[in-house]
Amino acid sequence: MKEEWAKRICGCLLVALCPLIALSLTGCRRAPRSLQPPPPTVEAPLIDPWKAAAHKVEEERGEPTGRKASINTPAELQHYSDRRRFLAVQVAEMREQRYGLPQDYADLALLIRKGELVEMPPLGDDYLLYGVGANASDEPFMHYDPASGQNIPLFASDDEFKREDARLNDSLKEPQARLADLAHELARTAKRDRARRQTLANQLAETRRAVDEITARKKLMESFYLNGDQRRELASDYQTLATLAADFSGKTYNLDDAAERRAFKVRLLSFLRPPARDVLLEIAHDYQAKFHRPLPVTSLIRPEQYQMRLSEKNPNATKIATPPHATGLAFDVYNFYMTAAEQDYLMSVIAAMKMAGRVEALRENRDHIHVFAFADGARPAEKLIANAINQTGAKPAANHTARRSSKPAHIAHSSTKPRAATAQARKGHH
Repeated sequence: MKEEWAKRICGCLLVALCPLIALSLTGCRRAPRSLQPPPPTVEAPLIDPWKAAAHKVEEERGEPTGRKASINTPAELQHYSDRRRFLAVQVAEMREQRYGLPQDYADLALLIRKGELVEMPPLGDDYLLYGVGANASDEPFMHYDPASGQNIPLFASDDEFKREDARLNDSLKEPQARLADLAHELARTAKRDRARRQTLANQLAETRRAVDEITARKKLMESFYLNGDQRRELASDYQTLATLAADFSGKTYNLDDAAERRAFKVRLLSFLRPPARDVLLEIAHDYQAKFHRPLPVTSLIRPEQYQMRLSEKNPNATKIATPPHATGLAFDVYNFYMTAAEQDYLMSVIAAMKMAGRVEALRENRDHIHVFAFADGARPAEKLIANAINQTGAKPAANHTARRSSKPAHIAHSSTKPRAATAQARKGHH
C-alpha cells in the first residue's frame, strides 16, 4: 500500500515538474527582451524574431560604442566646407526627378497607391526597422495646411463635421459664462485686495486662452469645410486613406480604432522609393555579412506633418528648408550601439558609394548616418547643385508637391533617437 502511494506521489511530482523542466530547457529559445518595442506592424509570428534581432542590435559589445567609440569619420561623411552644399545636392536631385512630396498622411497614401513607393518590412534578412514611426500618434487623421502650420480634422461625412462643429460651439458656453462671472467678480473686488484681484486676473487670462483656443480651432475648421473646393479636397483626403486602410496589401485597418490608426500610420512611414531601398539593402547586406547583426534603420519616408510632430517632441529635430526624407530617397542608420570597428566599416561602405556618385551622406551628431540615394545612381549636375546653393534656403519649387500645387513643398528634417535608446543613454548604459 505504501509503495503504491509512493508511486502516485512520484507520478504527481513528475507531472508538476515536467513543465518547469521543459521551460528551463527551452527558455533560451524565447526572444530576449529588447529596449525598443516592436512596431505595431509586426505580425504575431514575427514578434519573437523581431525581438531577437533587436537584441542583436542592442547587446553589450564589451567596448565603447556610439559616440564613445574612437572613430575616424571619412571626409565623404563630413560636412562640405560650404555647408549649404549637403542640402543643395539633395534639393537638386529632387528637382531633377520632379518627385511629388507628401505633406501629410493622405499624400503619402496616394503615393503608395500609385505604386511610387515600396514597403520595407519591419524585419528584413539584413536590416531591422528600429523606431521607424515611433512618434506616430493614435489621433484621428488630419489634413496638414502648411500656410498656417495647422492640422484640420478629416471627417468621413458632412454630418461628422456638423457634429464636431456643434460640439465645439457647445464647449464654448461654459468658459464664456465663466469669463463673464470672473469679470463681474473682479469689478466688485476692492482695489486694496490685491491678492484676490491678482488671482481673479490670472483665472480670467487662463479662461480667455481656453476660449480663444476653441474659437480659433472652430474658425480654422469652418474656413475649410464651408469652402466648397477645400471641403472636396478634405473629402478626397479621407477617401484616399479609407480606401488604402480597407485593403492594405490584404490587411484591413479600422480608422475608428485608435490602436489600428497608429499601426496604419507606422506602416505608411515604412516606405521608400525603389532606388533608396536597393541602396539600403546593399549596405545592410555588407554590414550583416561582416558583423552578423541586422542594420538598425530609424527613419524612412516622412511627410511634413510627421516632421512637425517630431519637432514638437524632440528639441533636436531641427527644421530645414529642404525635404530629403519627404522624397522617399533618404533613410537613417542608427550607430548608437556600434563599436568603432562596426562604425568604421559601415562608414567605409557608404563613403565608397558616395565616391562613386551613388549617394549623398553625412554622419550626424545624434548617433545617425543619413543616406540619400540618387534615383539614377548618379549625382545631379553641378549646375543644378549650384542653382540650389544660390537660392535662399534651397527651397524646392512649389509645383513639386504630391497633389496640391498650392502647397509649398518644404519640409523639416532630423534624425531622432528611438525613445527606448534615448532613455538608456540618459542612464549611461552603452
